[in-house]
This record gives sequence, C-alpha cells and structure tokens, in this order.
Amino acid sequence: MAEIRWKPSVTVAAIACRIIDGTARYLMVEEHTAEGLRLNNPAGHLDPGESPLQAVVRECLEETACAFEPQALLGVYLSRFVRPAQADRPAEDITYLRFAYLGSVGEPEPGRALDTGIVRTLWLTADELRATEARHRSPLILRCLGDLQAGVTYPLELVWADPSLADPVVKV
Repeated sequence: MAEIRWKPSVTVAAIACRIIDGTARYLMVEEHTAEGLRLNNPAGHLDPGESPLQAVVRECLEETACAFEPQALLGVYLSRFVRPAQADRPAEDITYLRFAYLGSVGEPEPGRALDTGIVRTLWLTADELRATEARHRSPLILRCLGDLQAGVTYPLELVWADPSLADPVVKV
C-alpha cells in the first residue's frame, strides 16, 4: 500500500502600504468565506506552472483589480487551519505555506471585476488591523504587519524558480 504524502497548501500574499492623509495604510480585501465575511491580504494559491512571484502578481490583480509590483520578500510563513465538519461539508485540516511579498500597487483597472467572493478592497491602518483581528482570515496578517514594521525584508531573488516549472523537462 502506497504511503500518502502530506503536502502543505502553498499560498502567496501581497503586502502593500500607502501613506494616506499622513497615515500608513495597508491594502486588504474583504471576502466571503465559510466562516463569514473576513479580512485578508490580497492572497491566494500557487497555480501549477507559476512561481510564487508570478502568483502574487496574479492574485493581487484578481482580488483588487490593481497591478502589484513586488519589491521584496517579506517572509515565508507556516500556519494551520482546522475547520470542524458541518452537515454540508467534511472537516478540514490545512497547513498553509505562505510567501508574503512587499510591494506597491497602482490604481484599480477601470471595469475590471474583483475575484469571486471578494466584496471590496480597503486601506486600513495598523491600529485598525489590530482591532479587527477577530475578522482576519489568516493569523499571518498581524505577523506580516509586525515584520514589515520591524523592517524585515529579503531580496526577491531569495526564492528562485527553475524554468522547468513552466516548461518541464521530460527524461526518458
């Protein structure tokens, strides 16, 4: 009998900050989840054939309608989410491996719809983020905020993606 290999769910997150009226504000999305309306960084799953850097640019555009320009890797994080079984769905136990990127966003593309489930984008202060922790989709939101405020960043080149991701080499 073959052994089942455990695999974390690889995700990416876009961390963008703007000074608005003299105050640092952070780009967030409000989205529908099985747990209700939640706040999250623009984030999503790594798709087959793409690097984490490509994924974060795509996910931010899909969820905010804004082009994201990564400037640094903020960090690589692990978290675990357990959702109890409900009458309409089985229990879930998911470990997330998140690549968080610091960058900037442009203005929303006119006429571009937000991804399914995304209600709106918000620019929240650090105090507003801390005050809404109960509504966060991920426990990593405040960790990323803390790392950003502490000046923790790494070069984008820290995560290297082999070209075989997009064009696999088949050995016979």
